[in-house]
Amino acid sequence: MAGHSKWANIQHRKGRQDEKRGKIWTRVIREITVAARQGGGDPAMNPRLRLAIDKAKAANMPADRIKYNVDKASGNLEGQALEEIRYEGYGIGGAAVIVDTMTDNRVRTVAEVRHAFSKHGGNLGTDGSVSFQFKHCGQLVFAPGTSEDKVMEVALEAGAEDVISDDDGAIEVLTAPTEFETVKLALEAAGLNPDVAEVTMRPENTVALEGDDAVRMQKLLDVLEDLDDVQEVFHNAEL
Repeated sequence: MAGHSKWANIQHRKGRQDEKRGKIWTRVIREITVAARQGGGDPAMNPRLRLAIDKAKAANMPADRIKYNVDKASGNLEGQALEEIRYEGYGIGGAAVIVDTMTDNRVRTVAEVRHAFSKHGGNLGTDGSVSFQFKHCGQLVFAPGTSEDKVMEVALEAGAEDVISDDDGAIEVLTAPTEFETVKLALEAAGLNPDVAEVTMRPENTVALEGDDAVRMQKLLDVLEDLDDVQEVFHNAEL
């Protein structure tokens, strides 16, 4: 299946995230905390916790720090009572934006998210206002030049839903969230290591923004991502 050009957009997003490494540990610890509280502290029995631990390792968090946070959460030791809340809205040019948060104070969080949208040219919407434009799925992206035939053979055999060849030569593998880890391990066992591997909200369609609109949209995204309670920001803008 053919797809749009996403490689530049994906590399751009990775670059922005790399600039903000200082906040990644905080977000990963929150994810570990919620995952362990909801599904227990055994990664073998808790897929969400396994993904959170993988993120922690990718962010170079020491193993003892990871274990401490898992033990703290699963042992119900004293700590923050975190709540997961999703906000939806519109950015520049009607681009759709989803903001996933973890917070111990929803009044503070919604005020900060609403302020970010309104100050930077967007609008906070209602639940469900844009989420229908996204697919909750596992996404593994391979750089241009990777063998499409080999990726397709391994991925589909392992249970992937689709393999997409983008216009710029990148290859996307899409999975159900529950099959993400199985497909990822099968690809890695075959020597196919993705540049991006995550469970995400993937836009079904994109909105192309250029010039000043692209600059304004990036500013809105940066402000949202910098909020302390924000875990992830998903959008369908091509910048």
